[in-house]
Amino acid sequence: MAYYRSVGAVPPKRHIQHRDPEGRLYYEELMGEEGFSSDSALLYHRGVPSALVDSQVWELPDQSRTPNHPLKARHLKLHDLTTDPCPVEGRRLVLGNNDVRIGYVVTGPASMGPSPLYRNAIGDECVYVESGAGTVESVFGVVPYRAGDYVVIPRATTHRWVPSEASQLFAIEANSHIHPPKRYLSRFGQLLEHAPYSERDLHGPGEPLLADGVDVDVLVKHRTSAGIVGTRMTYATHPFDVVGWDGCLYPYTFNIDDYMPITGKIHQPPPVHQVFEGWNFVICNFLPRKVDYHELAIPVPYYHSNVDSDEVMFYVGGDYEARKGSGINLGSISLHPGGFAHGPQPAAIEASLGADYFDESAVMVDTFAPLDLGEGGLAVEDPAYAWTWAGRGPAVGDTGAGGPAVHSTD
Repeated sequence: MAYYRSVGAVPPKRHIQHRDPEGRLYYEELMGEEGFSSDSALLYHRGVPSALVDSQVWELPDQSRTPNHPLKARHLKLHDLTTDPCPVEGRRLVLGNNDVRIGYVVTGPASMGPSPLYRNAIGDECVYVESGAGTVESVFGVVPYRAGDYVVIPRATTHRWVPSEASQLFAIEANSHIHPPKRYLSRFGQLLEHAPYSERDLHGPGEPLLADGVDVDVLVKHRTSAGIVGTRMTYATHPFDVVGWDGCLYPYTFNIDDYMPITGKIHQPPPVHQVFEGWNFVICNFLPRKVDYHELAIPVPYYHSNVDSDEVMFYVGGDYEARKGSGINLGSISLHPGGFAHGPQPAAIEASLGADYFDESAVMVDTFAPLDLGEGGLAVEDPAYAWTWAGRGPAVGDTGAGGPAVHSTD
């Protein structure tokens, strides 16, 4: 995110001496994307940021994936999913491919305390807060979160979640960076006038978070030739020892209520609802809005074939018009994979005529590679959903998800 910030004590020039009041040198760390050719931040530590004293295996939660075969639409009821209360280790994999993984966790209350220190060395994370509140503490400082926030955490940022109340977290983990759509950015990175949000809506850390400690554990999610793995690294000093930093790379929040929906005289396609993008996937949000105002408009979507993508819709608020009669409720995920046409339930089309406002909220993830089902998704599937457009069950019975589980080849 090319939006410069400076927090805490930084020297007047890069890569020069920066000392504490007793004359001790702070240790400068460059955290940068794409080698030295993209966004970065410079952090100034009291201790040596690479002072590792131990490294052990961290056994990740189940990351296996099952192909969507035979091919069909899926309905997953996330509110029926039981999770461990830890915001990091409690995540259960719902859907995923080699570009992005979608997980879900319901955290414990404030009395559970903070999560372990954690960093994702595979890619950025964009965590949608379905409900709850708290803070995310990181080497950059503290970012409060609340219901409706997207919490965007750059790759390899050491951080921890500190819920102040139980929180439902919809975690989108990329194998890439996550940023605003390029069409909304100037060639220098500023959000343009036609963008549905601006820099005023992005909230980053405001001051350093200083912590002391010795032999501090950090859980690291990373890749090997065998796939996604975890390591528990132990550092001589606490990673939260940063006295100041500056640059264009840092965690931030963006609340869904600050997104200004784009509407039109006739039905607008999903790209107008886009909020972020990563490599081979996009994130959109559908929000309460005025709808199409042509005298013959059909407000719900037309049927469409996903020629190049799988579509994931997570229903988080209101009453989603196009899915009436399908069993979809708050907390539901619909997966409409590439390979066949999908659209509104038939009765929803006539019912929508004449509507001038939709009260609905949903987070959508569209991927350009097929999505597999994670163990969490399989655990809460509604097997009847695929047949709701026809109004009857399958001719030969529901054969389930199909083939054996596979493991990520990231």
